[in-house]
Amino acid sequence: MLRRLTVENYALIDSLDITFSEGLNTITGETGAGKSLLLGALSLLLGAKAEEGVLRDKARPCVVEGEFGTADLGLEPLFETLDLEYADPTILRRVVSPAGKSRAFVNDLPVTLAQLREVGDRLVDIHSQRQTQLLSSPEFQIALVDSVAENLALSGRYGETYNRWRKSLRELEQLRRSAEAIRRDEDYLRFQWQELDEARLRSDEQEEQETLLNELTHAVEIKEALFACDNLLSDDENGILTHLKAISSELLRVAAVFPKSGAWEERVRGVREELKDIGSELSAEGERVEVDPQRLEATENRLDRLYSLQQKHKVADVPALIALRDEMAVRLDGIQHADQEIDRLRQQAERLGEEASALALRLTETRQKAAPVIEKQVIDICSRLGMPNVRFQVEITPAEELSPKGGDRIVFRFTANKNSAPQPVEKIASGGETSRLMLALKSLTARHKQLPTIIFDEIDTGVSGEIADRMGQILFDLSTHLQVINITHLPQVASKGTTHFRVYKEDTPTATNTRIRRLRPQERIEEIAKMLSGSHITEAAIRQAKSLLG
Repeated sequence: MLRRLTVENYALIDSLDITFSEGLNTITGETGAGKSLLLGALSLLLGAKAEEGVLRDKARPCVVEGEFGTADLGLEPLFETLDLEYADPTILRRVVSPAGKSRAFVNDLPVTLAQLREVGDRLVDIHSQRQTQLLSSPEFQIALVDSVAENLALSGRYGETYNRWRKSLRELEQLRRSAEAIRRDEDYLRFQWQELDEARLRSDEQEEQETLLNELTHAVEIKEALFACDNLLSDDENGILTHLKAISSELLRVAAVFPKSGAWEERVRGVREELKDIGSELSAEGERVEVDPQRLEATENRLDRLYSLQQKHKVADVPALIALRDEMAVRLDGIQHADQEIDRLRQQAERLGEEASALALRLTETRQKAAPVIEKQVIDICSRLGMPNVRFQVEITPAEELSPKGGDRIVFRFTANKNSAPQPVEKIASGGETSRLMLALKSLTARHKQLPTIIFDEIDTGVSGEIADRMGQILFDLSTHLQVINITHLPQVASKGTTHFRVYKEDTPTATNTRIRRLRPQERIEEIAKMLSGSHITEAAIRQAKSLLG
């Protein structure tokens, strides 16, 4: 239950500190006094978006903090899942800075808004007037039936399976479209790949071919130069080697009398051996280099082919051509295996679709079992609220296709008149009837959801007199199972509260402040009397207020 709420610097609220009690807490006050601000602050605490204008003083942060009793609510697994520290009481806090940035805390640990909402959804249900307008929403009606059916685990399994099924269908469709697009270009793609494959490309080939082309183009002059050099070295009569041999002989002849000549002779002999090796290589290379017009033509053709392929595919070198060829091979291989992958995804989608359909049928069964329970209890409560001829039906029919919520179309049908057939609630229910119907539904779901606290914002709109008194009694009965906080404008409803708060405005020389305080017994009599007679409290109103308070 909500034990304590503190609000700082929120809209017209400078500072509030409210301690709530068990049972039925009623909140009253003149129109415009700021009752809705309490709901706004609570909504902010439970994860609602921080709207513009939240800050009363733009230089200070807005802080909303709530203390909740959580014993026996079984929240430990939720806290463990969210990686939060469980404590009783649990403290929720929301801070909005002057810069507009929002921070949230659970038991002083920073959390995301999604985590804050998940915890808040297990602690409080706020029923606003806007929710009454959502009564005809299919999503609201399904959620309400499911809460009574208590099929949360089954619904979660269905939702997970449904999402996986829809994802597999999207992947299947995407693969089919991709395969079709590729197949349209398959012949051209295969032709291009075959052309590159038949070229027998090597990454270092172009440089080798360009070097070979230069050699073959200038083969005659290369051979002439090599043979000339070999002749200058090796000619028997006038070659360099012959002269070096003569030099060695002369140096050896005087080595005995001139020792330095021995060292010189060794050096000359080394030069002579090196030049002999060079001469041998020159001769061998001269023999190897060929004047070969056919090979020259083949080399030119090969290079022309490489250059043409690079130009055609707009790449700079042979390695890029090889990479393109390999990419084409992968795409062609993908085409070959696309049918297998499509078949695999199709079988997976069919299996998940069957699982989703089976789970949807089980959801339908739980809803069909819950429907009579809802109908009976809603009719019972509505009858107590002055609609003796009420008929209420939970119509469950198969939807055209599965949705994230199952395979059902749920419509609430209602009539308060004896001779009228039940119609969808949005077509038939008046404002007062809608309020009474929503109270009946909320009374039912609050017990099944096992929420510790439910807050009603003028659920009694459109009713008065004896019906208002009965509505107050139903709220009181509901408060024996859980904490109820009810904002009301009706004295009959306010009188049923175990604790009564009054919201009012207080003017200071510089600002208007919204205040709230718990009423003492005499103050409560006066407040209800004022609700009965207006600002001028009469003795009759006092007597009536005392009568309402029992």
